This record gives sequence, C-alpha cells and structure tokens, in this order.
Amino acid sequence: MPLFYQQDINHDTRLAVWEITETESFFLEKVSLKKEIAHPLKRLQHLAGRYLLGYLFPDFPAELIEIADTRKPFLPDEQYHFSISHCGNFAAAIVSKTERVGVDIELLTPRVEKIKHKFLHLEELQMVDHASVDRIQLLTLLWSAKEAMFKWWGNGDVDFSEVLRIWQMPNALEGKINASFQKNEVDIGLQLEYRLINDLTLFWINS
Repeated sequence: MPLFYQQDINHDTRLAVWEITETESFFLEKVSLKKEIAHPLKRLQHLAGRYLLGYLFPDFPAELIEIADTRKPFLPDEQYHFSISHCGNFAAAIVSKTERVGVDIELLTPRVEKIKHKFLHLEELQMVDHASVDRIQLLTLLWSAKEAMFKWWGNGDVDFSEVLRIWQMPNALEGKINASFQKNEVDIGLQLEYRLINDLTLFWINS
C-alpha cells in the first residue's frame, strides 16, 4: 500500500497523498470510472484520487459526486467537503465533514520561472527576489499554494495574481503561511499549511 503521506488535521478533516504504483484493476475494485478518460496516466490519477476519498472516510459516497460548471467536484448535500489533486505518479485528497478545503501537489519544475508573472503579484515577486531559499523550490511552492486556494474557493473566475495573495514566503520544508482571498467586497484571511517532501510540494487549506 503506497501511502506516501497522511495526516488527521482535526477530528473532522483528513488528508492523504498516494504514490501510484498499482494497475487500474486495484482501484476499480473500490471505485468506478464514471467518465471516459483516454489517457492512461490521467485515468490512473483520477481513480487514485477517488480511491483516496473512501480511504480517508470509508462512508464517503463517491458515486454521488457531481461536477459543477466551474469543474469543481462536489456532493449535492455537502455531507463532505473535499478536494483532489494529482501530479505525475501522485494523487492527494483532503476531506472534511465541516470545513471548506483545498489541496494541491506539484513536482518541482523549472517551468514555473516562465509563468511566475501569471500567478504572482508584483509584491510577491519582490519577496521571491529577496528570498534566500532555492528559487525553483520557492516558486513551485507558491504555485501550489495558489492552486490550493483556488480549489478552496471553488467558484472559478479568479485572477491568481490579484485575488489570491500570499503575505509571507515559505522558508522551510514544512510550515504555515498567511494568505488572503480578495475579490470585490470579499476579503478573507487564510492560513495554509505545507510540506516539501523530496521533490513534491503539498499545500492544503481547511477553513
């Protein structure tokens, strides 16, 4: 069982990361594939994410999941709030009975340098330039943080650089950072938690 990381965040909220080494048949014993996915890796990632939901909460009704217009998966009665992420051979899920949640995983990649202006505010770029930690590591962590915030919001239509703001730089292999969601009259302070495990970033939010 390649459970890569697991944490019970509180009594109602659980998180896990799975390293995918199994074939499709392993996951199909627990979950069904409700949509056509042609690419083999994307199909495995999808199945692993759905598998994790039931792993975290055995009574999770995965068969009832619907997809919103924003492409966010949800349960109609919100029995559980949940978020799924996958990257390479990894899948992550966070599930909560009581809180809105978001999770994201990313593999460290130099390509974030080319797109940093698309997701970072000018003030955030200045903080990156003055940081003393590895630049690619830091940029990937920040990308992951904003993806987790976006999934937490769940309603689409978000400018990553203007609406999703990060107020401190991650400067260790694990920890918490302060951020905020600012859109129109909405201004919500947020705290995100993260881990950097080998070359994999993991960010989550429950609020």
